[in-house]
Amino acid sequence: MANKSIDHAFTARSLTSAATDPTYAGALSFMRRKYTKTLKGADAVVWGIPFDAAVSNRPGARFGPQAIRRASAIFDNDPQYPFARDLFEAMAVIDYGDCLLDYGNHQKTPATIEREAAKILKSGAFLLSLGGDHFVTWPLLKAHAAIHGPLALVQFDAHQDTWFDDGRRIDHGSFVGRAVRDGVIDPSRSIQVGIRTHAPEDCGIRIVYGHEVEDMSAADIASTILDHVGDMACYVTFDIDCLDPAFAPGTGTPVAGGPSSAKMLSVLQKLGGLDIKGADIVEVAPAYDHADITAIAGASVAMHYLGLLAERRSRR
Repeated sequence: MANKSIDHAFTARSLTSAATDPTYAGALSFMRRKYTKTLKGADAVVWGIPFDAAVSNRPGARFGPQAIRRASAIFDNDPQYPFARDLFEAMAVIDYGDCLLDYGNHQKTPATIEREAAKILKSGAFLLSLGGDHFVTWPLLKAHAAIHGPLALVQFDAHQDTWFDDGRRIDHGSFVGRAVRDGVIDPSRSIQVGIRTHAPEDCGIRIVYGHEVEDMSAADIASTILDHVGDMACYVTFDIDCLDPAFAPGTGTPVAGGPSSAKMLSVLQKLGGLDIKGADIVEVAPAYDHADITAIAGASVAMHYLGLLAERRSRR
């Protein structure tokens, strides 16, 4: 027991140290990373955005960050599969906690998220955000684009989220169309994967529909994404409802006919050639989950983002 730790989220002496907490105990930060509001020295920041007032169907994604953190405890000890490395051996990652939002004044939410995200990004750290419903990606995109310019959007989703709005709505189904109209993303280099619904317009974005995903290998899907985005700076957003409800029942707007978690994680693992500037995982709603199936999938997506970042850093 001398070499074991407990509550590593608070007791860690280094941002790059491995945790050895029992998976069933200890403070539940994301992958046991140190909880801190100090950005100095951090290569990557995990940040929760507990907001779900923009949903069009079932609420509950405000509890997504908690659920993802809880599920991530299974990853904290061993070398992380499939990256075959301790992701934190040479990469300093912190858990920045959650964004403080006024539940009674949702019109202030976008600016609050954008302002806090900008503060984190100013430190130079990579920002991995845990939603929350998919509306939170809108202010996150704005914060990233303010630094990097218009971005390619790589979106894993069952929905296009291109419905028109007036620029003021708090709506998780229209942020992509708004981002195109406002020049935050470049539609000609953006791509949506897993779409299983129809919206009035595609905004010029490349779509890989659910039935196409079913007929393609993970390598083919990854190759399609890499070829389309090329070397453009990009933001990756993963709506957990991209997965079939069999693999992600805990979400607000599930759509049958989607891919498995195994297939989509395999796709993510093959995206190391992308210039990813930021990423999120959204729409995990644990009240509709069973045995943490959805939370585990969401935590796995988030871990894969960090795995890609660790691999990229190792190639420098």
